[in-house]
Amino acid sequence: MSKTPTIGIIGDGFMQPAFFAEALRATLAGPAPEIRTMELDWPLRLKSTKVDPTLPVGEFVGRPEDYFDFLADLDILITHLAPITARSLEHAPRLKTIAVSRGGPVNIEMAAARARGIAVVNTPGRNASAVAEFTVASLLAETRNLIRGHQTVARGEFGRSFYHYDHTGPELCELTVGIVGYGDIGTRVARLLRPFGCAILIYDPFKDLTPEEQAAGFEKCGLDALIARADVVTLHPRVTPETKGMMSRDRIMAMKPGGYIVNTTRGQVLDYPALYDALRSGHLKGAALDTFDPEPPPADWPLLKLPNVTLSPHIAGASRYSALKAARMIAEDIALIQSGQPPLHPCK
Repeated sequence: MSKTPTIGIIGDGFMQPAFFAEALRATLAGPAPEIRTMELDWPLRLKSTKVDPTLPVGEFVGRPEDYFDFLADLDILITHLAPITARSLEHAPRLKTIAVSRGGPVNIEMAAARARGIAVVNTPGRNASAVAEFTVASLLAETRNLIRGHQTVARGEFGRSFYHYDHTGPELCELTVGIVGYGDIGTRVARLLRPFGCAILIYDPFKDLTPEEQAAGFEKCGLDALIARADVVTLHPRVTPETKGMMSRDRIMAMKPGGYIVNTTRGQVLDYPALYDALRSGHLKGAALDTFDPEPPPADWPLLKLPNVTLSPHIAGASRYSALKAARMIAEDIALIQSGQPPLHPCK
């Protein structure tokens, strides 16, 4: 690769190309690289495709052929949502590095990249603090009637019924919170909740608690034990064949009466029809949902009409800090690759 590579940035309204260009110029040694940019009109106009059986990638915007011309003479590609397939690589003979500004390279055909010897890096944990903060905020909003209270005031009703004991919610210090999935996000949720005085249960078969976490009173247990003991179940696993549907009807019904579910991971981990039944019957007191299955949910979906849910449109990870952090992470890894060193965040 030349000392002054040509770098292409396909950004959008969240991951803006200027963020990456600025981070690259501040981080790369030597002569300034040639930087070319493309900005997609996402999320305001363009929509992302979650699954397309005709393509070996997911969660992308546009079609591979939309980007063939842009890829033609790049040495390095930075992208957030563009789909990159084997056909894409046929149009990018000089490409040596792909950087994806997200937690997993789901929009990259990794087998094709490996076959070409292209290094792929990503940005794991770039929005972990954003999602963790949003999780705690969503739990507080649901348990303390924040959205429902706002709506009554906005309607001119000043809803004093929420001061009646029967309609008030618990304080976090009363609650046992079960955290399912203890990666970058789950660990931050636990740390944020600790000062509130919550009891913390952890389920993650791949993660052991540190001595400090054990001393703080965090307890690791099996999934079914967590579900039986927790007042709140908050979901943070990656979507895998093992985690799809893990919060099933049986497990929802095994939760404590009056419990809560919070979902700020992907919708596929939760049985939404079963959740609707549990909320409608009163078995669960409430839920805070940022993600859905399908997504977006149908406008007439009965779950959306329930009074005991707090809803948001998959924005838990949308913070300014997370976008700038992703740009810095990518610039650092590209600098390492350019200097002949291994990147910090390689995708395999």
